[in-house]
Amino acid sequence: MPPTPTDRNRLDEEASPYLEQHADNPVNWQPWDDRALETAREHDVPIFLSVGYAACHWCHVMEAESFQDEDVASVLNERFVPIKVDREERPDVDSVYQTICQLVSGGGGWPLSVFLTPEGKPFYVGTYFPPEPKRGRPGFRQLLEDVSRSWQEDRDGIENRAEQWTAAITDELESTPDAPGEPPESEVLASATAAAVRSADRTHGGFGSGGPKFPQPRRLDLLLRAATLDGDEAAGEVVREALDAMAAGGLYDHVGGGFHRYATDREWTVPHFEKMLYDNAELPRLYFEAAAATGADRYARVASETVAFLERELTHPDGGFYSTLDAQSHTPDSRLDEGEQPEDEEGAFYVWTPEEVRAAMGEASVDAGDATVDAGTAADLFSDRYGVESGGNFEGGTTVLTVSAGYEELAAAYDLSVETVERVLMEARTRAFDARADRPRPARDEKVLAGWNGLAISGIATGARTLDPALVATATDALGFVRDHLWDADEQRLKRRFKGGDVRVDGYLDDYAFLAKGAFDCYQVTGEVDHLAFAVDLARVVREEFWDAEAGTLYYTPESGEGLVTRPQELNDQSTPSSLGVAAGLFDELDLFVPDEGFGAITERLLATHADRIRSSPLEHASLVLAADAHARGPVELTLAADEVPASWRETLASRPFLTGVVAPRPASDDDLDPWLDALGVDEVPPIWANREARDGEPTAYACRDFTCSPPQTDLDAALDWLEN
Repeated sequence: MPPTPTDRNRLDEEASPYLEQHADNPVNWQPWDDRALETAREHDVPIFLSVGYAACHWCHVMEAESFQDEDVASVLNERFVPIKVDREERPDVDSVYQTICQLVSGGGGWPLSVFLTPEGKPFYVGTYFPPEPKRGRPGFRQLLEDVSRSWQEDRDGIENRAEQWTAAITDELESTPDAPGEPPESEVLASATAAAVRSADRTHGGFGSGGPKFPQPRRLDLLLRAATLDGDEAAGEVVREALDAMAAGGLYDHVGGGFHRYATDREWTVPHFEKMLYDNAELPRLYFEAAAATGADRYARVASETVAFLERELTHPDGGFYSTLDAQSHTPDSRLDEGEQPEDEEGAFYVWTPEEVRAAMGEASVDAGDATVDAGTAADLFSDRYGVESGGNFEGGTTVLTVSAGYEELAAAYDLSVETVERVLMEARTRAFDARADRPRPARDEKVLAGWNGLAISGIATGARTLDPALVATATDALGFVRDHLWDADEQRLKRRFKGGDVRVDGYLDDYAFLAKGAFDCYQVTGEVDHLAFAVDLARVVREEFWDAEAGTLYYTPESGEGLVTRPQELNDQSTPSSLGVAAGLFDELDLFVPDEGFGAITERLLATHADRIRSSPLEHASLVLAADAHARGPVELTLAADEVPASWRETLASRPFLTGVVAPRPASDDDLDPWLDALGVDEVPPIWANREARDGEPTAYACRDFTCSPPQTDLDAALDWLEN
């Protein structure tokens, strides 16, 4: 008999760092591919599917406890086809089976552990399983034995359950209403923000009455929009409370910038320490917009430091952004006794002891301008500012840094001026950063994912618009990298993942929608039509591959792609925004530039199809609420006719929130529009540019709201004032 794929572990052929982590397991892991699925059918054995990602803590635990165990591996290899999936590479597979886990158990997460028929239909599901029974969870080895026995002795029961579960997944993910409703009107934002305010933790910021606490950026977008555009004071208070709490707590890295994944407690003190690209894409965008809306410099600082973290620690040498930093790293030497060996510990890179702070400050005094402060006092100020004390607030007597004392309080306690305290702490953070750089670093997952890069490009482009135009180079470099490596211009198709030259996986809706939004945001900042044209090209593929006119929806997987047991939609906001919601909002914006493409009609139908879901559960569908609100308000346009937008205009735009508006740069003269039309593949000048030339050789702004326009203005403030009146 010829060897079968399960005779060996095939993950050594994969480029995913998560799959590479399991390539030396005694389990004969297979990637999710036709070869593995066919093997299950040929041998008529169930599939054991394990889904996780490189920075997943409990994935590491289950590997060490079970997947490295020879006895467990023997059972898996002989009686199952074991398949390992990186959920960041194959979110479609994860979505399908995560859904049944949530439907059956009321929760989900990673590692996701699913038993499937050879046809891919689930019949038993869970997350982490310990090696021995614990806290109501069965032991993994015994579970394998029980499933294998049931497969032999109760096949009809398993098949029946698999059919029922698959029907439930299809109903949850694929189905749409028989008849669409009416798109939500303007009240949908008020309804959503009222729900958000009710669910807010008004004591500690954010949402919910306990831990874990997640950042929820799209929910905060709702509140910021309601506060800024509609004057909702309660919404403004809640969004500021959340932004301040996240930036002050342990969720934020006070030494190196950037946000950890979530807080384990209500007070935002102790995070789960992994750093994900998508969090550090969405959150700076939100903080940049909050800075523009509120004028609070502290929000701009947090956003800028987060972008600096991305540039320093998650950037490919040629411009794209890597995916994650692990939560774990080796114990620093400063915490080891003589002869003790380092181990991987969560948060080891980020936490501090008082002794480590003092060592990091060194011996040199700090010149604070109006005073000189010795290194010991600098260490004390740093420790008091960030709550570092003996015993700590984390494992092993260490401390997760949190803002524990204000500048004024410290100035009074140390008999120093506030300015001196600020300067000393700035230098102290620099010394702490330099000292921390010598610690063993968390592992980095160097996948470059199209969709996550799109989120980062949008976030950084927002910073270029609202704070520092120089940031646009970081955004456009990343856009260029993804375009060069993952976009096939001849085939007009996008791949999802680049890793060390290896390009795989057809793009999903989030890849196309998020990247198109990033390209469009780059156009709004730079005025370069190539970015706009790329956004339109991506949107055309979305219409061709993901849009189902009969069902009135956008599916997550391409029509020409691999068929799973169901074809999911992504309606809810989860760790990333709803790709359907982002696409709906983007299509409305692009309709202004290519009105004959039918993008606006797709948005209208999408909102009608999902109107009941949006109205009944607005917080779960925040991105769709944002799209519905912008659609109900009508288009807000700011056309800038200029060969080069004046620096003073950029400063004006940075200081004025523009949360539902489109900035539409164009050449000063109509004579220069032909190359732009060629780039877009259209014959006629779109209304947003038509008859909007620069006047008298001066840069000219045209402000329009809901199809009504101001007179041409060479004073940008006057145009923006017209929009607000």
